[in-house]
Amino acid sequence: MAHARISANLPPDIDPSKAAVAFGLRALPKLNEELQSPELLTQQQALMALCDLVHDPEKVWQAIGVGFLDNLKTLLRHHDTTVRQKTTEILYIMAMHNVGRQGLIENGIISALTELLDDPVDICRKNTHQILEMMAKLPEGAVAILRAGFVPLLVPKLKTELGEIQELILDTLSNCLRVESSEALAAGAIPILKEKLTASSVAIRSKAALVLLEIGTHPEGKVVLCEEVTPVLVGLLEDADPDVQASAAGALMFATIKPQGRFSALGAGAIPPLLKLAAEETSKARLNAIKALTMLAELPEGRRRLREHTATFQQCLGDPREAVKRAAQTAISVIEWKP
Repeated sequence: MAHARISANLPPDIDPSKAAVAFGLRALPKLNEELQSPELLTQQQALMALCDLVHDPEKVWQAIGVGFLDNLKTLLRHHDTTVRQKTTEILYIMAMHNVGRQGLIENGIISALTELLDDPVDICRKNTHQILEMMAKLPEGAVAILRAGFVPLLVPKLKTELGEIQELILDTLSNCLRVESSEALAAGAIPILKEKLTASSVAIRSKAALVLLEIGTHPEGKVVLCEEVTPVLVGLLEDADPDVQASAAGALMFATIKPQGRFSALGAGAIPPLLKLAAEETSKARLNAIKALTMLAELPEGRRRLREHTATFQQCLGDPREAVKRAAQTAISVIEWKP
């Protein structure tokens, strides 16, 4: 289903063409002073100029050295919508550069973004989530987001936010949960993510399955996946989108490490769709499907049923990817094992 896109257009009374953009290194201190001006228009125009400048990594480094981040942190709480919009946009652009990401971490910008999660203006919230999503790609950025206490705040937003912001939240959670998943579990992430697995948006279904995959890499996450989500993941193996299939197969792979996960997946009819994915040479889910089937072969019933399909795994031995060939060899040895 199509979603309305969040507009980044400025109010009609703001004319960015009136902003002085010819700022070099010597002018940056002056521009920084203008951000502190009591005149709203002067602040807005200074932000317009800075927004143009920070596309250049060298200017980002220079701006951080001059002390822009302290002023930008203050402007995040400004009463004017345009000021908050341009401030979050500048921080997002800075976060695209490595020097900018490091600056945001070192200057405590991440924790200052907390209040923006409830900003009444859609574009301000979107910019904020774009900053978090970009920062979470960096291991130290993900750690900073976790330490700032964002995960318990982000999880419930999946129930109330606009579709495109939900996608950003899921991307952020995916990277953060690679580090630590206990806060997400405590915040009730599993039932919410389970609901998102059936969303009309392909992107949301795929990203939700990917977050569950990350949760499944942690011991406590495997248990919850086994108990609550396995049947839904089995259904997603036949999703029309290859990314959804791959993420669902990956989450099942982790869920079936636990015996209760194997029984749950077997009972939910996981073997036929997994075999289909394993047989498709071009399937993104092939490796995950083979590994999940190997887990199911640890059960006597699963091993019995899979012995009729060893040809599928023999075919996988011809895959050009070494990881797929090794997984297929392991699957065959487990399936053919006799007590």
